[in-house]
Amino acid sequence: MALKLGERYRTNGKHGPWYGFRLRLARKLVFSKWHQAFGGKLKFIISGGAALQPRLSRLFFAAGIPLMEGYGMTETSPVIAANHLSEPDSLMIGTVGPTLKNIEVKIDEDGEILVKGPSVMLGYYKDKKNTAEVIDKDGWLHTGDIGTFEKGKFLKITDRKKEMFKTSSGKYIAPQAIENILKESFFIEQVMVVGENEKFASALISPNFEYLHVWAHDRHIHFRDNQELVQHPDVQKLFQKEVDRYNKLLGRTEQIKRFRLVCEEWSAATGELSPTLKLRRRVIYNKYADLLREIYNYAPGEENRGSIKFNDV
Repeated sequence: MALKLGERYRTNGKHGPWYGFRLRLARKLVFSKWHQAFGGKLKFIISGGAALQPRLSRLFFAAGIPLMEGYGMTETSPVIAANHLSEPDSLMIGTVGPTLKNIEVKIDEDGEILVKGPSVMLGYYKDKKNTAEVIDKDGWLHTGDIGTFEKGKFLKITDRKKEMFKTSSGKYIAPQAIENILKESFFIEQVMVVGENEKFASALISPNFEYLHVWAHDRHIHFRDNQELVQHPDVQKLFQKEVDRYNKLLGRTEQIKRFRLVCEEWSAATGELSPTLKLRRRVIYNKYADLLREIYNYAPGEENRGSIKFNDV
């Protein structure tokens, strides 16, 4: 109940009396334990380094623990934008907040975020070539991130420029934006969208096995291990339903036409994620090359069209 209430939380405080009553109950019975786990004096949390799922931010706000997303780079010393509570209208879940007042931020023609100001580095130490590639002649630092401004004020990161790919029809797809939408599902822990030079976008999905095990137990689904579980017809139907639900939020070319479930949990320890929990796409491409060939119906020995980057490390 507490988790479901958290999903519906709105930072503007516009909730009905029945919702407010249940939220107070949830805070007393459940969320108070969260405060205790953090030591009892926690005021707020700043999140950075990797994209934060909006449902997690809403959930922590509902618990009385403001979880606010920020954005920056070492090259910008480091903060560029951040949600905060010190001023009215300085918070918007799903964005990294308003930009700092002493720097300029603009969106380039191709969607890349550019930054200028006193916090931007002078350059890479004794490396004029890489400096010139990052900082243009007008002093704008090219972050490599793709983004937009929401309501003309709140910066939203949609993807990394180098991670965008083009389908065989010439349509560009920003995989991170699609991945973040799919991860709104409680059943999906991690997902990687693929489809470079292919006719359509597909996905490799690493389930939230803790949640999936409870779901399977409640439905008397018996399995020996995760490999057998993800192959179960009822589990396949469940994830197809989840993918179909979130496809409705995507454009036609962005929709996931096919997917495959993997039986492993992705983590930094096993190599699929970086220390900051970003996808190591090349590692995942290589690890699941056979699944990718299966998704796109590659014949044995057929030349790679782009989706499968064999040994590209």
